[in-house]
Amino acid sequence: MESLKNQIAVVTGASSGIGRAIALSLALQGAELYLAARRKELLEAVAKEAQALGARAHACPVDLTKDEDIHVLGEKLQREFGRLHILLLCGGAIAHGTHEKASLADLDLMYRSNVRGHYALVQTMLPLLRKAPGQIVFINSSAGLRSPVGAGQFSATQHAFRSIADSLRDEINADGIRVLCIYPGRTATPRMERLFDKEGRAYKPELLLQPEDIAEMVTHSLRLPRTAEVTDISIRPMQKSY
Repeated sequence: MESLKNQIAVVTGASSGIGRAIALSLALQGAELYLAARRKELLEAVAKEAQALGARAHACPVDLTKDEDIHVLGEKLQREFGRLHILLLCGGAIAHGTHEKASLADLDLMYRSNVRGHYALVQTMLPLLRKAPGQIVFINSSAGLRSPVGAGQFSATQHAFRSIADSLRDEINADGIRVLCIYPGRTATPRMERLFDKEGRAYKPELLLQPEDIAEMVTHSLRLPRTAEVTDISIRPMQKSY
């Protein structure tokens, strides 16, 4: 297995849930972290957790709907390192509703956050990833593989996210860059707790995937020898409670 020690990693959605778990898993492997999300105070708390594990970690408030935030982060990495080893795409927005009643404003926000924002981030970071060469991980959703009732808008953005990853892989494999997509089922995160509440279901996090399950899978895949590339991983809770 390859070492991730001293590799530079950008993690979006790092302030909580799956993004936080992956960031801390990378910290245990010795990576240097640039943690990106909107909420600065939560990012700083995660950065302190990573530092307590012996890693260098930096809180970088970024709103994926704002191009300027993305460019500032890219310029910072170019100035300080000139390369990037891991780009982990986990941030974004989610909303649910039937096609008849779902808000167009929600659709616009999810498109800006989940699709356009991450697309812009990939464009910005590609020159740095080519120099490493690096790896890109798309944390998608089971909604990126199907389109359940009430999630048509969100699924549309996740299917677009999947298409970007698939096309990008074919473009940049020749540069030595690997592209991995993860499709988790329901995972015990604050976002999922809010969804269960909206659905009127009892939230039983012990019956769901744990963020650390996904973090373990991602870290293992990143450490595989470069003779192999894992392209797609679909992962579900062992017990079906929904």
